Amino acid sequence: MAATVGSGKYTYEPIEDWAKVPDNWNAPMAAVTVDSQDRVYGFNRGEHGIIVFGKDGNYLSDWGVTEFAFPHAIYADPSDNIWIVDRNNQQIYKYTSDGTLLMTIGEKGYRSNTGADNTDFGSNGYKEVTQGAEPFNMPAGIAVAPSGEIFISDGYANCRVHKFSAEGKLIKSWGEPGDGPGQFMLPHGAWIDSKGRLLIADRENDRVQVFSQDGDFIMQWPTKLIGPAVVWEDGDGICYVAEHNGGLFSVLTVDGELLAQWGSDDFRSCHGAAGDSDGNIYFVQPTSGEGSTGRRIVKYVRQ
Repeated sequence: MAATVGSGKYTYEPIEDWAKVPDNWNAPMAAVTVDSQDRVYGFNRGEHGIIVFGKDGNYLSDWGVTEFAFPHAIYADPSDNIWIVDRNNQQIYKYTSDGTLLMTIGEKGYRSNTGADNTDFGSNGYKEVTQGAEPFNMPAGIAVAPSGEIFISDGYANCRVHKFSAEGKLIKSWGEPGDGPGQFMLPHGAWIDSKGRLLIADRENDRVQVFSQDGDFIMQWPTKLIGPAVVWEDGDGICYVAEHNGGLFSVLTVDGELLAQWGSDDFRSCHGAAGDSDGNIYFVQPTSGEGSTGRRIVKYVRQ
């Protein structure tokens, strides 16, 4: 048995070789989501797009093999539609659970004018941003509200959150470069919490900001996080954060009070989080400090 991590009610046994990727597949994971049937979707930067696993880690299927330029985020909504953020294509896609495309948001290849170098697809464009701009310039994360409205954190070379209708029409945008309320330095992950608020993982500002769905600033979580990449919330209102820059995994209340934490520099570049109906958590983390080229899905079994 592997050593447990976490503490108290939030203690887990990690299964590092859980995801049984078929032999000879190159599948460095970027993100993970779990649907209502506890199928686990790994969005990877190899040749196989979306790889679907059962709770036991066995391979079920794969799809989206040729569509994506730079896989970044994935989200399964309550109807098991699968939402995708392709950072370098500047597009958001909505699919059925078996890979039928339903909707596309964004013009392929178009990058808005934020002051960043639009010939560069590196991950540090956020340092060059001088102004917020329209969608998109290397978007990072997605949240979908119960109403169907869509929220995109547009962060790698922008500093904004964009709100779209359920049909994909832009409603409004907000955000400017900086570290004040409603300002961002790489808005990365997004989540609609159980109170109906929008949580944004403001990665390079080491914080989570909380907004109304109309973009009004509500609060900043009191716990400082080291480069939070994503926030995922379970049915009990408990949030799980992968801290990209710190190599940490944190468990917090929906208002940002820390409950448990584990990790090390070896996990720096951790990038995804989701959970199943049994209370188990799936984190996307690097292997032995390999960074983004060696990420895999590790299952953390609730004890």
